[in-house]
Amino acid sequence: MADSSASYIHMVHRLIEECIVFNMSKEECMEALAKHANIKPVVTSTVWKELEKENKQFFDAYRARREQKADSEMETRECLQKIISDSSKLGIKE
Repeated sequence: MADSSASYIHMVHRLIEECIVFNMSKEECMEALAKHANIKPVVTSTVWKELEKENKQFFDAYRARREQKADSEMETRECLQKIISDSSKLGIKE
C-alpha cells in the first residue's frame, strides 16, 4: 500500500510540475488536476504545500514572476483601452 501511495504522490508531484511549466497558480493547478486527472483538490494542495516547503526560493521567485506578468498584462490592457478610447474621441473608425 505504501508503494502505491508514494507513486500516487509522485504522479501528483509531476503533474504539478507540468502546471508550473504552464505558469498556473496553485488554485488553477488544483482545478485543472481535479477536472482532467480526477485528483482531489486537497491532495494537490497538500503536495503543492510540501513542494513549497522544500523549494521555498523557487516558489518565492515563481510567485514574483507571476505577479510581475499579471502587472504587465494589466498595464497592456489599460494602454489598449486608452488607445481605443482616444481613437473613438477623435472619430477614428476601425
